[in-house]
Amino acid sequence: MAKQKLKTHKATARRFEYTGSGKLVRTRHGKSHLRRNRSKRAKREYDEMMPVSPADAPRVKRLMPYAK
Repeated sequence: MAKQKLKTHKATARRFEYTGSGKLVRTRHGKSHLRRNRSKRAKREYDEMMPVSPADAPRVKRLMPYAK
């Protein structure tokens, strides 16, 4: 008998992605409002993706079984 397909958790798929080298990255939190009070350098940092912590990576990988 064939195994069942696994469903991708769509909210997780929108928030996380894999880089070309295979690292799991996420966007920074806090970028939606109150940004005008921050320095230009702090605002620029919101544009970069952050690596997911090793403690959280297995859970995210389980929610996105077919992401590469």
